[in-house]
Amino acid sequence: MTSELPEMRASDAERERVAELLRDALSEGRIDMEEFDTRLDATYKARTRGELQPLVRDLPAAGSTADLTPARSSDTVEGAGRWATWIGRGRATSRAAFSMWGGFNRKGTWTVGRRFHAFTMMGGGQIDLREARFEGRQATIRCFALMGGMHVVIPPDMDVTVRGLSLMGGFGESGETTEMSPGSPQVVITGFALMGGVGVERKMRSAEKRRLKEERKKAELENDRLRKELD
Repeated sequence: MTSELPEMRASDAERERVAELLRDALSEGRIDMEEFDTRLDATYKARTRGELQPLVRDLPAAGSTADLTPARSSDTVEGAGRWATWIGRGRATSRAAFSMWGGFNRKGTWTVGRRFHAFTMMGGGQIDLREARFEGRQATIRCFALMGGMHVVIPPDMDVTVRGLSLMGGFGESGETTEMSPGSPQVVITGFALMGGVGVERKMRSAEKRRLKEERKKAELENDRLRKELD
């Protein structure tokens, strides 16, 4: 991407590269959450390269050809390893969830949009990302709970940042974190809870639980066999 061709149409890969630069700037404290949201929104609305350049011009090493051209294959939206078939493989199947005096549920195999909004009032909701696919490598999930509760479930190896606020309630993360998997989607969970709560919990996938259960069963059978041989 070069400044000599500002009116050339921007590609999805170039938009994703700008979004990644913004995500890095947010995690490093160079921009705040409000500015991040504004720039990210402008990124996905940008039609030309010229519209993308100002969004990262004031960030370290931004605006050069290396920054805004598609990255190496290991850094693209397709990710790496097992994530390769989970990211950038289709359009979002859901971009929002809403409940009032009731509940909503997003779980199983579904595709998360780059921006997902969830709201509950005097009700509840669950967002389960353990089997979810992602429209792009970056996703921002905004959760708003008013006198209600929201439960977000994420796998232990997913790259997730929780930045929500609460008043007379709670907004936090629990569960054991493991080493982030290469190519993991970068998810920011933000929002606000008033007299309610938003809980983000790390839990193993069902397939991983089954695998560990089978391994324990095999180990027990092997121990039984060894004891019988010794007897």
